[in-house]
Amino acid sequence: MIASPPVVVVTGANGLVGAAVCRALVERSAQVRAVVRRSGSAPALDGVAEHVGEFGDEGLARAVTQGADAVVTTVHPMGSPREVQHRVGAEATPVLARAARDAGVTRLVHVSTAGVYDRSAGVGDVAEDGALLPDGSGDYPDTKNATDAALAQVGGLTTVLVRPPAILGAGDTSVWNTLRPEGMRNGERRANPAQTWPWVHVDDLAALIADVATGAVATADDPERGPVAGGTTAVLVAGEPATWRDYVGTVTGALGVAPEWTDEPAWTGRLLTDRARGWGWTPRVTLAQAMDELRSGLRTRA
Repeated sequence: MIASPPVVVVTGANGLVGAAVCRALVERSAQVRAVVRRSGSAPALDGVAEHVGEFGDEGLARAVTQGADAVVTTVHPMGSPREVQHRVGAEATPVLARAARDAGVTRLVHVSTAGVYDRSAGVGDVAEDGALLPDGSGDYPDTKNATDAALAQVGGLTTVLVRPPAILGAGDTSVWNTLRPEGMRNGERRANPAQTWPWVHVDDLAALIADVATGAVATADDPERGPVAGGTTAVLVAGEPATWRDYVGTVTGALGVAPEWTDEPAWTGRLLTDRARGWGWTPRVTLAQAMDELRSGLRTRA
């Protein structure tokens, strides 16, 4: 008997991460229900069916999760007012999670952020059990932490909180390939060159998410070997070590402007990815390749 392909719901399917996840899922022969707010914006791929609406709407949430095997949530309106970030993250995302649980979905994969951890000067290396930033640290980490906590309260699911740092990858909405470089073009070029700049390429991030969502990463009693069945497990993902000199130097060089190096106290530790690697994940995109892609894109847009 041939097993039917897994059905996976992906929110924010038209975004940088969401679109990459859709591609990775299709490569794994999954059927994708792509949730977007604008008609015609989902990736035009075989195996991808577009669903238009707000994923926090209970009716839509129930409809898209019926018969699904997994849900991947990628939406967080970074840069929006705090109340918007809270409403979309901490309030709407759990609506979808509860609908998934009630529909018998077994796995929820949520794109969190490594930005929830304390990475101040002197902290050292950070693993999944590292200290989280306290409330009041900023709209983005506060609302991301609140969302993670709210999802952990939804029982009956195997929930995985994927925590990436800076996400590289070409796209109009890409923070690190497009928006931050525009800021540097406009004068925002201050950085300590020795400060750690953890990063991951969107294709490598999507590969882990797709493997978890499709069950290629088996559950385990030990979170170092796989997601804990029925629990909430965080996992850090990051590419090879890099500093702000690597990133800012590449961007300013491509733009033909000078960086503004400082010697202010900075975090120089690492994000430890032993857990992700224990799940079978290995990043394929090297720092050199990522910087070449970044440099090429900036020169093309110049």
